Amino acid sequence: MEKSAEKEHPREAFGWAARDTSGVLSPYHFSRRNPTAKDVCIKIIYCGICHSDLHFCRNDWKFSVYPLVPGHEIVGIVTEIGNEVQKFKVGDKVGVGCIVGACDTCEQCTNDLENYCDKTILTYNYIYHDGTRTYGGFSDEIVVEEHYVLRFPDRLPMDGAAPLFCAGITVYSPLKYYGLDKPGVHVGVVGLGGLGHLAVKFAKALGVRVTVISTSPRKQKEAIDSLGADAFLVSTDELQMKDAMGSMDGIIDTVSATHALMPLIDLLKKHGKLVMVGAPEKPLEIEMFPFLMGRKQVVGSCTGGIKETQEMLDFAAEHGITADIEVIPMSYVNTAMERLLKGDIKYRFVIDIANTLNSN
Repeated sequence: MEKSAEKEHPREAFGWAARDTSGVLSPYHFSRRNPTAKDVCIKIIYCGICHSDLHFCRNDWKFSVYPLVPGHEIVGIVTEIGNEVQKFKVGDKVGVGCIVGACDTCEQCTNDLENYCDKTILTYNYIYHDGTRTYGGFSDEIVVEEHYVLRFPDRLPMDGAAPLFCAGITVYSPLKYYGLDKPGVHVGVVGLGGLGHLAVKFAKALGVRVTVISTSPRKQKEAIDSLGADAFLVSTDELQMKDAMGSMDGIIDTVSATHALMPLIDLLKKHGKLVMVGAPEKPLEIEMFPFLMGRKQVVGSCTGGIKETQEMLDFAAEHGITADIEVIPMSYVNTAMERLLKGDIKYRFVIDIANTLNSN
């Protein structure tokens, strides 16, 4: 007989889960495995809310399995370790991002690209090596294999840095991989939300010129005065967009809603790259002629490997990069999800798990 989520592992756990496509979260009792030889048990202190959490809770991508405990921007404290763990000790500050496992032997894994392994195991809504389902960070604790646990830099605040474990690495990785981190490079950032505001911060810290591209003129002051962008384009202003044609080496597109790509393609120089890091629900249309004549590219990027994520965290600590956040109690999570759907957040919700997750 199949065991219930509360009984399949020996360790009692508590969190909030979505039960159906409404996406509404409610208290949920389940279980975690006891740490094996290479496992780290982490008491969760903060967990950021990612736009992916909203998609998964509502089954927008059509592969959610309920009950679903979301959350992959996890920061916490090590409470227990397996007897073969070498990198961490009890009391260490650590973090967990989007992935908690992979095959560890393929070409991607051996090149520190575990995020592109065909057998990548996501932090939630996936099946772990032992055949049981993974549950995320909207919960009191998590048990993770040592390799997939990140060292948390002491100089970073735990709440403001939680979103780095998904949003931060999602924008840092393509900036590095596609060569958009070199002095003199001009990078556009589409969308000034959870991903976009961090893309601006990382790009500026890397020393490149940054232009924010947004449908909202009201965000111009914030983009330039607060986040340090060099310029701002209103994407619905045809004259502004025309004047900027052919001026950018690359664009990081963070928008998860359906939107037009061709106006962005026109902003690229010859050989320029439009990097998609958002995940719209519906297919986006492109015309081939600008690609043929300009050798332009539309490419994608998905989070980062463990080594690169640690590199990103250390870079963020060196340059004082954190997310702009609104810290909320667990009981506010459904309101936060509704606000996230409307874009009513500047720029990332972070749940105070340690102080507000109550199983009573």
